[in-house]
Amino acid sequence: MNEQKTGKSKLDKGIFRAVKKDGTVYYRASLTYRGKHISLGSYRDAGQAHSAYEEGIRLLNDSSLSLKSYRETSSLSFEKWVCLLNFRDNGIYLGNPIYMGQQLFYYYLTPHHVLKFDLEDLFYYSSHKIMRRGNHYFVSDYGMQLTLTSRYGIKSYAVPGRDYCFRNGDPTDFRRENLQIHNIYHGVRKTVTKNGQHLYTVRIHIHGNYLVGRYATDVEAAIAYNKAVDLARAAGIHKNFPENYVDGRHCSQPLCRDLFFSAHCPRHSELSGYFSE
Repeated sequence: MNEQKTGKSKLDKGIFRAVKKDGTVYYRASLTYRGKHISLGSYRDAGQAHSAYEEGIRLLNDSSLSLKSYRETSSLSFEKWVCLLNFRDNGIYLGNPIYMGQQLFYYYLTPHHVLKFDLEDLFYYSSHKIMRRGNHYFVSDYGMQLTLTSRYGIKSYAVPGRDYCFRNGDPTDFRRENLQIHNIYHGVRKTVTKNGQHLYTVRIHIHGNYLVGRYATDVEAAIAYNKAVDLARAAGIHKNFPENYVDGRHCSQPLCRDLFFSAHCPRHSELSGYFSE
């Protein structure tokens, strides 16, 4: 009752009283820094809102404070700490917990779990919040959940260490120079023979994996997989097989799929005659 009588004029600077639809009173805290109005959050009482306001002012004006200064008892959330400190140090306010560095930026999921990205990805991640489920990272994009790896050309079913790897061994470093993709095509896997030769093994899944063949280049292997899909459909197998897009510029020589397979696949009416397990 006393809070209602005090009115907005008696509240501390940066604190505003608001009422929810059900009549519950709460308090919003905000501040203005370098001409930018920044919301600090909503709180149940004016005291908490005032503490958040004062902490925000300290963060923006005390250069001795850093992310290492954060405590769980802090009035502001860790995400807000990251946003404010990045604004103070780099002059850019971003709504997501991003701190900019030299030639890269850091995306803080927690104080101890940090992802690294190229600066060219800053615009995208400043407007897409990263979420985590186990060791999988994803964003919500137009109502769909997209994995971070798919943004860099890595298939959703790809296995770390087999289909792609992080060059420096850091699975939180998503800079493009650190991502090495081994297998970019469906049904194709890069393998190493006993004598150290690199070959591309093609398999198609039809009630189990069938070996299509092994090829010297990934482009040849991708074409072989596409032809295997054609043969499967011709044999009456109705399955939603993904197909590979092969850019003609990547082919070192003209490859006619039909002629290519006529030299490798005997003509039988049953699909099992084309592949070996």
